[in-house]
Amino acid sequence: METCVYINGKMYHEREQAKVSVFDHGYLYGDGVFEGIRVYNGLIFKCREHIDRLYESAKTIYLDIQMSREEMTQAMIDTVRASGLHDAYIRLIVSRGVGDLGLDYRHCKKPTVVIIVDKITLYPPERYEKGLKVITTATRRNKPDSLNCQIKSCNYLNNILAKIEVIRAGADEGIMLNNSGYVTEATADNIFVIKNKTLITPPSYFGILVGITRQAVLDIAPDEGLHVETAGILVHDIYNADECFLTGSAAELIPVVECDGRAVGNGQVGPVFKALLKRFRQKTKDDGVQVFTD
Repeated sequence: METCVYINGKMYHEREQAKVSVFDHGYLYGDGVFEGIRVYNGLIFKCREHIDRLYESAKTIYLDIQMSREEMTQAMIDTVRASGLHDAYIRLIVSRGVGDLGLDYRHCKKPTVVIIVDKITLYPPERYEKGLKVITTATRRNKPDSLNCQIKSCNYLNNILAKIEVIRAGADEGIMLNNSGYVTEATADNIFVIKNKTLITPPSYFGILVGITRQAVLDIAPDEGLHVETAGILVHDIYNADECFLTGSAAELIPVVECDGRAVGNGQVGPVFKALLKRFRQKTKDDGVQVFTD
C-alpha cells in the first residue's frame, strides 16, 4: 500500500523520484487541466464522467492530450493497481508540456500526463457529524466571460486566494460569490441549500464548475422526495436555509451548520443531508470502473 505516480508512461513509488521539468508550461503558467477522482474499494468512482470532463477541459484550452480516453483510463487503472490501494484519491493532470519561457503553445511538443494515486483525508470524521463553519469571501469567483469556470484548469489562484481568507479567519471553508453577489461555490466544492424540501444549487452560468459529485446528488435527490432546482442563491438564502452542504470528489458530501456567524437551520447536521450522504455512499459501490479483478 503506497503512493504511486505515473509520468508519461513511467511509474514511480518514491515522491522524490517523480519529477517534471521546470520548463513545463504547467509549472511556468498553470497551463493544463486536471481531475480529482476517488477510488472506493477498488472502484474508480464515476470514471467515465471524470475522463469526459478532462477531455472537454483540454479541448476548450486547445490542448491535444495525444492519448485516447481508453488509454487514459487504462493508465489510471494500472497506476491504482501499482499502488495497491483499494481506497485512494487520484489526481490526474495533463499540462501543455515542456516548452520555452514564452507563451507560444507551439513550442510545447508533447503534453505531460501525470497520475498520482495516494490516500487523502480532506476533513476529519467529526466534521461530517458536527458540520462546517464557513464564511463568505471577499475574493470573487472568476467571471465566466474571462476564464470559463467549466475548465478545471491547473491555474487555481482565484480559489487559493479565497482559501487564504478562510484560513486567516479561522473558518473551515469559504463561499465565493460572483460579481453580481450571487453564490457560486466554495473554494473547492459545489454548494447546495435545502428549503421546504426543495434542493437548490446554483446554475453553471453563474460561474461554477459542474461537479461530478454535484450531479450525483442531483440524480439521487428525487429518491429522497426532494424537489430539485438550479437557481440563484444569495447569502441570505444560506443564512435562512433549513440545511446546507457542500459536495466534491474529495469531500463527498459535507454539511454546513454556520455561515458568517449565523446558524444554518438549527445549527445541527440535518436529516436530509444524512439521508443523501447514505444514499451517495451506496452509489459509490457500483458506479465506476473496477480495478482489482480478484
